[in-house]
Amino acid sequence: MLALRSLESPAPLTPVINGHRRLRGPYSIGSVILRELVPIALERSPDLVARHDIEIRAAAPDLRRLVPPRREPIEARLSENERILVPAPRRTLRIANGLAEFIRDCLPGPRSLIVDNLHQADPTDRELLTVLARRVGRLTLALGSPEPPLDEAGEPVVVDAAPQEGVSVGSPEDYVASDGTSDDSPAYQAYLALPPDERARLHDRRAAELTGEFALGALPYHLEHGSDPGAAAQALWEAVDHCVTEGFLHAVAELGPRGLRLAESGSDLWWRFTQRTATALGGLGRRDRALELYERARRESMDPVVHAASAYGTAMLDARHPDPDKRDLGRATGWINEAVAISTLLPDRRERAFKLGFDQNGRALIEVRQGRLASALQLVESAIDLADRDLPEDAHPVHRMVLFANRAQLLARTGRAKEALRDLDRAIAIDPCFPDHYLDRGNLLLQLGRPDDALADYETAMLVSPPLPEAYYNRAELRLAAGDLESARADLDHVLELDPDYLNAYVNRAGVLEMLGEHDAAREDVAAGLALDPGNAHLHGVLGQLETAAGRFEDAGKAFDAALRADPGLASALANRAIMRYESGDPAGAVDDLTRALELGDDPALYFNRATALDALGRVDEALLDLRRARDLAPGDPDIREALERHTAG
Repeated sequence: MLALRSLESPAPLTPVINGHRRLRGPYSIGSVILRELVPIALERSPDLVARHDIEIRAAAPDLRRLVPPRREPIEARLSENERILVPAPRRTLRIANGLAEFIRDCLPGPRSLIVDNLHQADPTDRELLTVLARRVGRLTLALGSPEPPLDEAGEPVVVDAAPQEGVSVGSPEDYVASDGTSDDSPAYQAYLALPPDERARLHDRRAAELTGEFALGALPYHLEHGSDPGAAAQALWEAVDHCVTEGFLHAVAELGPRGLRLAESGSDLWWRFTQRTATALGGLGRRDRALELYERARRESMDPVVHAASAYGTAMLDARHPDPDKRDLGRATGWINEAVAISTLLPDRRERAFKLGFDQNGRALIEVRQGRLASALQLVESAIDLADRDLPEDAHPVHRMVLFANRAQLLARTGRAKEALRDLDRAIAIDPCFPDHYLDRGNLLLQLGRPDDALADYETAMLVSPPLPEAYYNRAELRLAAGDLESARADLDHVLELDPDYLNAYVNRAGVLEMLGEHDAAREDVAAGLALDPGNAHLHGVLGQLETAAGRFEDAGKAFDAALRADPGLASALANRAIMRYESGDPAGAVDDLTRALELGDDPALYFNRATALDALGRVDEALLDLRRARDLAPGDPDIREALERHTAG
């Protein structure tokens, strides 16, 4: 446990927090902070609590009675078998940023946060502390751990571990009362020396004390070691179900196997633990362990639903592998075909319609990966037809929402943008609190030439979600296209405050800073981006522009060459290398680069620049032709008009 050194630090926000995940599961640390701040905030600023309802309710389930949902997704009102979405691992970063903003706005002044047992904390708490260290300047962190608890950027104060004053550590009762968090103490050794039935009695007594609390951390632990394994399995299931819904995948990967050890092999509960755990492991990139679970399910069950779902899950592990070179799409096709074949034979019409449609949607993803968009679209439309024909009108709304959104993506990719827009409208109508579809619709509206409507969708996504870096990034691109560099920069600043690893934000902000003449800041963003992706073509292109502006033409040439090695079709790198070549006295090289850039697409600026380089080479007639092409593309451009008049007069 923790003893304070003599530190010159602000008053503590809470008493010392034991960060062990066994106490309260995910956000064992975050929930203690919220229990301190939320009741006060409800009295002083209820609107602040309402703005962060999603984050508070996710991190501190026991506060849900105080914090009603303001932005509640449709899944919260559905039965378990209709809740099919599993949030991506990055959702916890959204929650952490929302909690950090809530805590920042609640603090009455500088405070310290003192945490022990950080090495046993859930990844959600570690992520939260990292965000707090980065974003809440008035909060000093003092962290007790035998291991480095945060990245160097967090600069935490590490406090030596030692027993808390007044806490006994010598008896088995003390160990059980610590909810199993003092496993390096004499109390633990005394606990191990007890007969099994006596240990179970202590756990039963502690479980009875905890009954009524949200079953996420300590209660399942005590039930597991008590005398009622059935109650333990049910408590673990409630914890797993909650963590899957909220996207706490690391916790599912830990809690799920504990539930599997207690559930009867082949039972419905056993299968639910298997499927949720395998899904979480796949989401965390632990593919081999997920495959083991699906293989075990195939060996231990003869239920066709289990075999179909295991085949689907196995196929998706291949199809969704983040490294395209490691995807075996042929093997994935074999597994998904098995899932489809089994689901086709299910006797219940409604169950068949849902599961077969689900499998067809999965097969559509594999078809997309193989470049067969028409086939993928046909599969998704078939799944929609099944749902319309064989499911009750109000059944499986999330399944329908996913199908509409997926069809919209395919329609957009095949040039049917207006039809895609109608499907996104349908998806959003099913769940107006699902932020990602607003991003997709905003992008589509921008493509259709409706920037104001796109802006409205991006800002709606911001409102219905915890802090969402993608929404600010998309708005920055919209503002950048409109020439509003300062507003675009502000949005990109916020993206990188929310997510310092957002590569494309470094790319775009470096470009904005270069245009604003802030070359040193742009150089810092290029360096930060290249640290994440050393071969990034766009960043090497921006570096080439910076070196050109500094008059270091040789270095600029190397940077542009690196950009074009990474992406030979990067028109901006060709265009900017042409400028560098012209300024360094190589107009012929500039003409070559601009000609290559124009082969990738007409642009009046490229014609204008090539005309300038052709003039320098004495190729006046060719220059005049380029200026006329530039005028046709941009008839209102005064520079083009002036250059044409000069040529005509000459």
